[in-house]
Amino acid sequence: MTVVRISAVVLSALLTTPGAAVGSSTLAASAPYVPCPAVKPPAPPPAAPSPPPVGPADRAVGGETLATAGLAIPAGASMAPAVTATSWVVADLDSGAVLGGCGPHEHRTPASVQKMLLAAALMPHLDPAQVVEVTRADLQDLDPASSLMGVVEGGRYSVESLWLGLLLKSGNDAANVLARAGGGTAGRQGGVQAMNDEARRLGAHQTHAATPSGLDGPGQYTSAYDLALIARATYARADFRRYIATRVAEIPAKPGTPGFSITHDNTLLDHYPGTLGGKTGFTDLARQTYVGVAERNGRRLAVTLLGAETAPLGSLGEAAALLDWGFALPPDASVGRLVTPDEKKHDRPIAEVSSERHGQTGAGPSFSVAAILGLSAAVVLAVLVLAAFWRRRATRRSANP
Repeated sequence: MTVVRISAVVLSALLTTPGAAVGSSTLAASAPYVPCPAVKPPAPPPAAPSPPPVGPADRAVGGETLATAGLAIPAGASMAPAVTATSWVVADLDSGAVLGGCGPHEHRTPASVQKMLLAAALMPHLDPAQVVEVTRADLQDLDPASSLMGVVEGGRYSVESLWLGLLLKSGNDAANVLARAGGGTAGRQGGVQAMNDEARRLGAHQTHAATPSGLDGPGQYTSAYDLALIARATYARADFRRYIATRVAEIPAKPGTPGFSITHDNTLLDHYPGTLGGKTGFTDLARQTYVGVAERNGRRLAVTLLGAETAPLGSLGEAAALLDWGFALPPDASVGRLVTPDEKKHDRPIAEVSSERHGQTGAGPSFSVAAILGLSAAVVLAVLVLAAFWRRRATRRSANP
């Protein structure tokens, strides 16, 4: 019975050995919690629904130091400024280094900074010279008091004019028209789907779009880290950089469509030295949000913040304070990195099924695909060995009755 005993030992060893992960198998761990320096706003913000939790693997994207709902700054760095924003990130767009953050992966409501994801998704695919006619459906679900570019039903506008209206005036009307133009046969919803596809491509796992404009919608979230990924993708495009840095744009008249001018609204342009552009946002649910980029001494830093209040500094003042803090850090300072689209999904940290780190026991071993394939091969081998053994035994018995 030696063969039987060997086969049983092999199977037992395989069944009790934890599976080896394909590629990197670094287990996701939470960084020690350090409270973020915060300013208490003069008036408490309105109650908001609790955001969904972030999984351990997604929380550690970009580095385990970022796996915290609290503060992450380089060792020995000066303390980050106190702000009302509930989450923020400062990152180097060129090197991809994350210089610091507060709750970088926490789900937050985006408001109009979601329009940058629309640009990242559709700008590569829409011809700026294409002319689009505005339909009633593009405008019928918009509050006239919301941020609008000023397009009219039946008006014909170039895609380039619509991008300028989207980024300079935060036009919700422009967002609807662009999403429909870029959504193919699925229309506006196709544009929203393209936004979610682009978020997945960039590795922005905390981001989900429900509306193209960033107006509140069910299940619409992002994170400060994801916004830094999106900013890096958009600022890599020369056309986006040109649009976002434009102060005043003239929208030309077309037959039946009057022309008008639009002015860049509420950014740090002309107010913070080196600003290359920025995008603001606000809803009652999201509070103030901001994504901006500035350049100093050859460094381009992005600041993203969510959940800020209008006082005492507002999102623009808080963004300026965080940029000052980031530029004061040495060039090699880092607490993590911005992942790139070409990184494979299995290179993300893999969460444990059971872990003493999280106080869970008794959940059993976790098997990877490689281990399952190996186990299957071992079972087949063991069956073949056993079959050969019994066949030889039967042959001996027939030869020696």
